[in-house]
Amino acid sequence: MNLRQIATQIQLLPVTAEENLEREVAGCYVGDLLSAAMASARKGDLWLTVQSHANVVAIAVLLDLAGVVITGGGQPDLTTAQRANDEGVVLLTTNRSTYAVAGQLWELGIRASE
Repeated sequence: MNLRQIATQIQLLPVTAEENLEREVAGCYVGDLLSAAMASARKGDLWLTVQSHANVVAIAVLLDLAGVVITGGGQPDLTTAQRANDEGVVLLTTNRSTYAVAGQLWELGIRASE
């Protein structure tokens, strides 16, 4: 399943790099601690986090993540959004909780990468 399909089905709002919404999602990583994300997220994962600062973009690039969902109503600032666009990182947002979005992804068949 690709990012566009996921965004449509669970009503996520793409805010950056919409040209990359066709990217396939291999799995999901859920967490807010940046060092844990760096250690545990895998290439192609969709990362769910409440973090919305530029370091999220850096980690997404480093790990070649499919995209990042900023949950809980968080929004990237203009500098972070520009960096994400420059790097081709898809940032999606939602007002829903991380827990709710993770449940919806589970229902779509998206599982954690092992």
